[in-house]
Amino acid sequence: MPDTITKLAYQAFQQGKSYFGLAHKAVSTQVMQTVSPPKDLQTTPLDLKSLQLLQQRMGDLLERDWQDAEAGVYPQELLFDNPWDDFFQFYPLVCLDLPKIWERLNKRDHHSFSDNIDTAGYPKYYLQNFHHQTDGYLSDMSANLYDLQVEILFNGTADPMRRRILAPLKQGLAAAGVENGAKVLDVACGTGRTLGMIRDALPKTSLYGVDLSPAYLRKANEDLSAKPGVLPQLVQANGEKLPFVDNYFDGVVSVFLFHELPAVARQNVINEMYRVVKPGGTVVLCDSIQRLDSPEFEAAMENFPAMFHEPYYRHYTTDDLNLRLTDAGFESVSNQVHFMSKYWVCRKPAAA
Repeated sequence: MPDTITKLAYQAFQQGKSYFGLAHKAVSTQVMQTVSPPKDLQTTPLDLKSLQLLQQRMGDLLERDWQDAEAGVYPQELLFDNPWDDFFQFYPLVCLDLPKIWERLNKRDHHSFSDNIDTAGYPKYYLQNFHHQTDGYLSDMSANLYDLQVEILFNGTADPMRRRILAPLKQGLAAAGVENGAKVLDVACGTGRTLGMIRDALPKTSLYGVDLSPAYLRKANEDLSAKPGVLPQLVQANGEKLPFVDNYFDGVVSVFLFHELPAVARQNVINEMYRVVKPGGTVVLCDSIQRLDSPEFEAAMENFPAMFHEPYYRHYTTDDLNLRLTDAGFESVSNQVHFMSKYWVCRKPAAA
């Protein structure tokens, strides 16, 4: 009975987040159409069959999330983890920032940064207003709003999609005999949301995170410090040139990075992951679905870069990351698809 009550509570919690995300998008879209109607924005409405399939896939994702928690892959408490302080503090700012987003959308202004933002030293592909965000990924405000914006975008399923990396990561570490005391790296760790989940699932693991944004690393340090557990080591670095010695990590993960990289950078990051992971080590990647295995959602994949500034997304949806991983030297590459996210699980040959 207690598990039944917990599951019902989880379903109600997720349903509430879903309804909130849908309501926010419906209201903001209506306001935008009235106040600042987008110019030349061409999207394809999803048909009823696609919408029903999306709803089914969302239900499947949440059921899998519950099953993994029930099986002990991670604590059930993680299912209810929500940054409420951030929500009440920053949701009004999400709404207040919308006019700036609409203005950039209409002006096709994708490289706009405030005068106080230092853009020196970053790769050109990074200096973008991804998602039309104010100051891209380079301001404290952007870092404060990011997790909330992503939760709204995915109707409350961003965390369940992130958590799908935990089972294959734990399985890979256990197979290598290093589930306790392993060293795991999160490439493009952002605000540290994924690192926090790994810490809860693997409390004896030494965690490391790299990201290009000092603002997002500050936010990660703030959020991770607010909860019990050993603090991950956070480093400002480019995933194309990781500041670690060869064969150092037992596991490497990355969540929602590759669709924001040009093709050459994607391969460079994969090559670096191969270099720093130990022989027999596991790599788990999570990103958007692709046309290669989700053609039924082609309209949604076409709409995404049109509605949000994602300059490398279209190429990403047809890019064979399995081939990129094997070209780098990885073996046993497998894929999973959960709702709107796709996963790559592979390992470095033990004899490498």
